[in-house]
Amino acid sequence: MLKRPYGLAVAQLGPIQPQDTRAQCVARLLEMMREAASRGAKLVVFPELALTTFFPRYWMNEQEAEQRYFEASMPGPETAILFETARKLGIGFYLGYAELTKDGRRFNTAVLVDAQANIVGRYRKIHLPGHSDHKPKAPFQHLEKKYFEVGNEGFKVWDTKEAKIGMCICNDRRWPETWRVMGLQGAEIVALGYNTPSVNIHWPEPPHLRMFHHLLTLQAAAYQNAVWVAASAKAGVEDGSHLIGGSAIVAPSGEIVAQAQGEGDEVIFCQADLAMGDTFKQHVFNFAAHRRPEHYRLIIDRVGAGSTMGAPPTD
Repeated sequence: MLKRPYGLAVAQLGPIQPQDTRAQCVARLLEMMREAASRGAKLVVFPELALTTFFPRYWMNEQEAEQRYFEASMPGPETAILFETARKLGIGFYLGYAELTKDGRRFNTAVLVDAQANIVGRYRKIHLPGHSDHKPKAPFQHLEKKYFEVGNEGFKVWDTKEAKIGMCICNDRRWPETWRVMGLQGAEIVALGYNTPSVNIHWPEPPHLRMFHHLLTLQAAAYQNAVWVAASAKAGVEDGSHLIGGSAIVAPSGEIVAQAQGEGDEVIFCQADLAMGDTFKQHVFNFAAHRRPEHYRLIIDRVGAGSTMGAPPTD
């Protein structure tokens, strides 16, 4: 019997083409939001950059990118209906988008919205992949370091009364520090949106490893931090460039309990038992009882890897 049931949904998006409008994208999100609510979801997780194509694949000047792809407000004229519909349905959501601040700064951002349509949390992506220089010989660009600043608000966890929820975006999932910082704040659910190309432009990575490593990181992070993970992809072929799918809900046991079947618009759902995380937090990853931070200093003292010969034993 479920002890702390929580309806959790992930809404995977199929490809968004460069010519698709915000209104078309929002209409697709609304349809999946309604489906998630009809299945009993309290939260639906949408992907990273859910309102546009994955524009960091294109070289352009920053001003053009701002005009075409960034949101100056959230909600804005085209996204307000998402908030209005969420309020009517009584469902919260995670939404990824390109944020342009009032003082002209740019971030890869996600917001956490509660069932009353209030923005209760904001996360700005910290682990930006890719490059900032033009690589004309590459099959496409990966210019997140050109269009976005590194997030400046850290990894936080928000108590929504029914669950403690953290957020991260795409490449953040590959870094164990992402999850541990939220785990130390008692996160019960971590929402994640991503746009992951199936081709690595930096080295000839076998394509099957893209999905393997994606699921590996979700499962390891869920288990080692005793959290539910709700991961939502933008998937399929955008303007000739393929993005992996693999949207999934992973339990604190590390088991995948729901996974998207294809690369189109698709809602997956489970009735998550938040008490499962409590069990693992008490009996396996009891941080207060077993962590030894005095031996982890190197994690924050050093950025890059280096060789250090350990001192000989003293006894």
